[in-house]
Amino acid sequence: MKKNNLSGLGRQRGASALTMMVMVLFFGGLLTLVIKLGPAYLDDITIQEALESLDGTEGLSQMGPAQVRTLINKRLSVNNVRGFDAKNISVEKNGEFVVIKVDYEVRNNLFSNVDTVVHFKHEYEMKGK
Repeated sequence: MKKNNLSGLGRQRGASALTMMVMVLFFGGLLTLVIKLGPAYLDDITIQEALESLDGTEGLSQMGPAQVRTLINKRLSVNNVRGFDAKNISVEKNGEFVVIKVDYEVRNNLFSNVDTVVHFKHEYEMKGK
């Protein structure tokens, strides 16, 4: 009959204090990035959805660029997108198609003197009814 050797349990230990400190700093840094960058990506998704919903809008191909920008700004204000400048939207007419280009960047202060820059660029070609 074989005996269980319980003396090995005395050698098993958890993570050291240094390992725990490194893990806390790593996951804390990841959480900080998610909290700081997440809203910029959520706003970009909202902007994309607002622009894609313009496709098939009645009279879109007859509207001028200023009218299209106004329509986009109304949709963005309804969706509570703040800090987005309408100057980042360029509207061009290409026959019966309307080409909308969005090119902007979002800058956030991460901590102290470290900043993040996230750049977004989208292009849509739409035709109204």
